[in-house]
Amino acid sequence: MQNWIFSIFPNDNFVDLGLFQFGWEKCAPAHSFGPAARNHYLFHYVLSGTGTLMADDSKGVTQTYSIKSMQGFMIFPNQITTYVADHDLPWEYVWIEFDGLRVKSILDTIGLSLDKPVYHARNKNLRKDMANEMLYIARNKDASPFHLIGHLYLFLDYLMRSAADEQMESGGKLRDFYIHEALTYIEHNFQNDITIEDIASVCGLNRTYFGKIFKEALGKTPQEFLVNYRMLKAAELLKLTHLSIGDIGITVGYANQMHFSRAFKNCYGVSPREWRNQNRLPGISEDERG
Repeated sequence: MQNWIFSIFPNDNFVDLGLFQFGWEKCAPAHSFGPAARNHYLFHYVLSGTGTLMADDSKGVTQTYSIKSMQGFMIFPNQITTYVADHDLPWEYVWIEFDGLRVKSILDTIGLSLDKPVYHARNKNLRKDMANEMLYIARNKDASPFHLIGHLYLFLDYLMRSAADEQMESGGKLRDFYIHEALTYIEHNFQNDITIEDIASVCGLNRTYFGKIFKEALGKTPQEFLVNYRMLKAAELLKLTHLSIGDIGITVGYANQMHFSRAFKNCYGVSPREWRNQNRLPGISEDERG
């Protein structure tokens, strides 16, 4: 009988929330993984049994957590972790590796962090719904990417609602409102010559305070987020359209093609033309793409 399922998600075009790999395993006694670091967020939910997580906290100090059935643990990008199944009662777990522009703000709402990686549900029914979504994804690897991303959103919704406090602090609610306003403004105006002062002004905040709460919520400065968002949109256009490099630069807010190419290379490590050659879709010819 197969004791594990492992799948890699086949699509990389999702910006706000992306899926990378997922699976299920009924571990052998004392089965271990690590020490290792991940590039994205990786959440394990324990269906049965018990085990131990050893994870570096925000100061780089290794902490040890005993985790049992109906609990879970979050591994953060670049965090060094090792996890080991119990010798007598090894755990069975399901996992999802994901990432996206708004993941950090969701995890902040839940209260999961480098210093608090263990998931404890406050609502039994929502916890069951969350586990069912994870198992659905693990067992349906051949479903369409949009179908699986839909279930990833449901998983995150159940994760957030099952773990979050019944009432968030009013300060947290106000901060979330400001971040939502900022993200909406960026999404609608990234192609224009906007500044961080413009974004802060939309929220009615001074630049210094706005920059502070933005980085706390999303893990990036407003400038880093704006550039990354523009480069993600540029990558989509390079892959999916025939537009020239210069036109794509203008479309994502860069009137100067040299400035656009430099920003793109800083983000992706290669020029826009090289990236397009490596990622172009069938049917888009060199001549058409310019």
